[in-house]
Amino acid sequence: MLLNEENQKRVARAIAAIEKDTDAELVTVLARQADDYRYIPLMWAALLSLLVPLVLAFLPIWLSALETLLAQWTVLVVLALLFRWPPLMMALVPRRVKQWRAANLARRTFLDQGLHHTKNGTGMLIFVSEAEHYVEILVDRGIAAEVPDERWKSIVDTFTGHVKQGEVLNGFLECIASCGDELITKLPATEQKNELPNHLVIL
Repeated sequence: MLLNEENQKRVARAIAAIEKDTDAELVTVLARQADDYRYIPLMWAALLSLLVPLVLAFLPIWLSALETLLAQWTVLVVLALLFRWPPLMMALVPRRVKQWRAANLARRTFLDQGLHHTKNGTGMLIFVSEAEHYVEILVDRGIAAEVPDERWKSIVDTFTGHVKQGEVLNGFLECIASCGDELITKLPATEQKNELPNHLVIL
């Protein structure tokens, strides 16, 4: 678990405290990884195995066509398994692909959690995908009309720094507090409600 049960409760308490003073509905989601990227290790292994004949051409040995083919298959299998090691695999995944996968998961999660169905459109998602070091804040129309996107961007940048340092809990707590400052000012509580769960959702 990225956050133990007690730390998850701290996040829930932080959300509950903010929601007492604002009409906004906050949902926090923590994903270990946005995708399994199974094709990435195989793709790299296949590309590198194609170089085997070229490498052999510069070595003082002679192999038959069958032996060369077996060498290629051996390299393919070994590298495909090696590149499945999570730290190495994530290093091989292009940054743009990681960002795209994480962003897609964030948007699916926004819909899955019902944040687009809140009263007056005041749903907010704070989404983190740990492996990709990805953080995003998504808001419904009621919040978007009151708070400019630039404000969320600065909060996200700070949170992303915490995630890169492995400080996920501190990042969540600081992010919730910063979001709360904006929401309490722009969307103060007009009624007591709790449409969505406050607990941290783990994917």
